[in-house]
Amino acid sequence: MTVPEIALTRAGSETGPLVVLGPSLGTSTILWENVTPALAGYRVRAWDLPGHGASSRATAPFTMAEVADAVAAAVGEPFLYAGVSFGGCVGLELLLRHPDQVIGAAIVASGAHIGEPQAWHERAAQVRAQSTSALIVGSAQRWFAPGSIERNPEITGRLLHALQDADDESYALCCEALAAFDVRERLGEITRPVLAVWGAHDGVTPEASAREIADGVRDGRSAGIADAAHLPPADDAAATAAVLREFFDRVAKEKTDAAS
Repeated sequence: MTVPEIALTRAGSETGPLVVLGPSLGTSTILWENVTPALAGYRVRAWDLPGHGASSRATAPFTMAEVADAVAAAVGEPFLYAGVSFGGCVGLELLLRHPDQVIGAAIVASGAHIGEPQAWHERAAQVRAQSTSALIVGSAQRWFAPGSIERNPEITGRLLHALQDADDESYALCCEALAAFDVRERLGEITRPVLAVWGAHDGVTPEASAREIADGVRDGRSAGIADAAHLPPADDAAATAAVLREFFDRVAKEKTDAAS
């Protein structure tokens, strides 16, 4: 496997079912900081992409499936999952490749396929030539709903700094993994419960992307966050936490009931 070891950050309770939270490209575990307090009663672990946050830099190409394998190996036990954008793509691969480990997954502001391959290759080339600093303005426009930066200056500012601090080559390799990612024809293989969440202001992965996932898997539903764009946990942590909490509680209860 060419994916570096995935770093996991602990948050929340040390008892209860395990929840694993995945990041969007260019962000870090910071993305989830305002959501985790609402997940009291769950053991929470958040992970960073290669070259982002606490994870090691990548030095060779990797696939989305390989990232999913690395996350599953780092966690090492059954878990509930939520991932944003790139982290949501990893969630779909986890559901396909590790159904015995993933109890259920929330796929947030993501898709079974995101964007066009050429656009991802162009962004990778831009970052290699100009660094992630060249992406700050465009990312701020894509990531956050109107007025969100003014309402949430602390977390939005820290997330933009995380983008600037990301390792350029690792970021570019993540772009190339996204260019190759497409599981639209495999959604019907996913049997675990899935919640597909979209932000009403998200121009990257709009409602149609979430509906495609919810309709394509065998046990899917969807939910929208009215005041969010591409990073719902930063735009509206309370609403995001509420839909995730309801989903996790339901799936955990169904698992407990089935075992009794």
